[in-house]
Amino acid sequence: MIGAKRGESEPASVVPALLERWALGYLERFASSAENLRRVLRRRVRRRVSDDETAQRAAALIDDLVERYRRSGLLDDAAYAAARARGRLARGEPLRRIAAGLTAKGIAAEERAAALESLRETDPDPDLAAACAFARRRRLGPFRRGPGDRARELAAFARAGFARREAEAVLGCADLDAVAALLDAERS
Repeated sequence: MIGAKRGESEPASVVPALLERWALGYLERFASSAENLRRVLRRRVRRRVSDDETAQRAAALIDDLVERYRRSGLLDDAAYAAARARGRLARGEPLRRIAAGLTAKGIAAEERAAALESLRETDPDPDLAAACAFARRRRLGPFRRGPGDRARELAAFARAGFARREAEAVLGCADLDAVAALLDAERS
């Protein structure tokens, strides 16, 4: 209500223009899959209204809005999945964890598989490349300063979701040149 005083509450209503404003505001700030946007909007509606009938009407409006955004190209799950997978790999996450993250964001199985396959096309062993990035970020193995505890470093790789093979390969490198050689040998 315009001009409402503090403490007075506006009647809860969810109109298409409000949903559109929420959706565009969210998409301005974050990349999103269609399912993730649907979840975000439904959470906002649940916080605003208390009756189930209004929430169900809003859910139908949200579904229409998300479908319209898909048709217009504003939401593209395949592009979102590919970009998110590349970013997660660069941050040092293994493929298994990337796939789980895409599932949590509501990406369909075929789009998820295509995103992971594109990672395998650009790098023959993306898990090894991710393990090197992880070691660099966490300063493990050849990236550490000073002495390290190999058992603790292996445990860090395991908690991050890496197989022992990748962890041993990275931790077996003596210096940064050995890491570069390891990645070059994998690409050859």
